[in-house]
Amino acid sequence: MAKQEAFNKKYQESGELLGAYGLADAAAAQLVRHEDGAPAVTDGPYLETKEYIASFYLLDCESLERAQQIAADMPFADVEPVELWPVLHESAADM
Repeated sequence: MAKQEAFNKKYQESGELLGAYGLADAAAAQLVRHEDGAPAVTDGPYLETKEYIASFYLLDCESLERAQQIAADMPFADVEPVELWPVLHESAADM
């Protein structure tokens, strides 16, 4: 946890970490559809999902290369890979 807190502080201070969020257990997930003009809610994660996102970080970086550097600096990135996903509505047009 100390390594994660140091990572968070480092990138909050640089202005690149916009937020880090843990998600509830998959058992608390819901599916929401639009049916007959109203929300139709079903409990559980999407279909037969075996893996799900436990948490995510939202970064604002100058470039893809900078985002890759920060992802590689994530504690335990030397043990487990870190997924890097562009946010499309804010990404460059060539994404």
